[in-house]
Amino acid sequence: MTDLALFSNIAPIDTASSAPADAPEIAKHVPELSKKERTEFNKLQKRLRRLTGEAIADYNMIEAGDRVMVCLSGGKDSYGMLDILMSLQRSAPIEFDLVAVNLDQKQPGFPEDVLPAYLDKLGIEYHIVEKDTYSIVKSIIPEGKTTCGLCSRLRRGTLYDFAQQIGATKIALGHHRDDIIETLFLNMFFGGSLKAMPPKLLSDDKRNIVIRPLAYCEEKDLIAYAEHKRFPIIPCNLCGSQENLQRQATKDMLRDWERKFPGRIESIFGAITNVVPSQLADNTLFDFANLKTEPGAAVDSIPAINLN
Repeated sequence: MTDLALFSNIAPIDTASSAPADAPEIAKHVPELSKKERTEFNKLQKRLRRLTGEAIADYNMIEAGDRVMVCLSGGKDSYGMLDILMSLQRSAPIEFDLVAVNLDQKQPGFPEDVLPAYLDKLGIEYHIVEKDTYSIVKSIIPEGKTTCGLCSRLRRGTLYDFAQQIGATKIALGHHRDDIIETLFLNMFFGGSLKAMPPKLLSDDKRNIVIRPLAYCEEKDLIAYAEHKRFPIIPCNLCGSQENLQRQATKDMLRDWERKFPGRIESIFGAITNVVPSQLADNTLFDFANLKTEPGAAVDSIPAINLN
């Protein structure tokens, strides 16, 4: 077994029952739980740690000596990602650094004190990057239209540049399994392309490696984890933008499928990792034009079909 593979075999830490007074994580502030609640929380924590470790190992997301910039938005997913990565870091088979980074986009009403207060308690290196992308978005997008697309592009560009400034070797984003599957269908339905969010990505500018350590984790587990940990959630509606209706419709569709056919979401995610280019229609991935028969090739035994 390689050192990297050991990421998926790290023993969980019981933060639901107690934590040492000098524990660097906010986990020690988990409220007192009943025995049943503690058991369920430990199962949840163990599952999230295991799935995150497996994703890191499967895609070689974190290597020895990495300086990982953990993008913290103030939402449940990025809080969970930071918490889990800090937990894994303490017992990982390799050494790597974590740096939490939040982009303050200057939305009116943004609670500027929440994240610094939280991160100070963790004792982790962090940076609050201030850039008024809110004004740019509002000056371009007509009133009543969703601002999420442009906002995310501006945010991504700013964070990519800042990663270079602080010497980060990886940029960690908090997208989970549900995000990846929803993006797959959004691209198929509205973009005419078969693509999702890869667990690991080389940015278009070739300067940054983006990783998604929560790629195997389910959103419902991250919701439950955030509720247990009582993360100080900052809502993503401060800009007054409408919710992305297309994504919400896709989310509702997938939830309905899962209710009717349990296991379908898992099967869809499995399909993303099991692509057969010769059974699709992309000439750039498979050379359909030059397909030839092979004289003398072994003949498979095909059972006769009775057409009568």
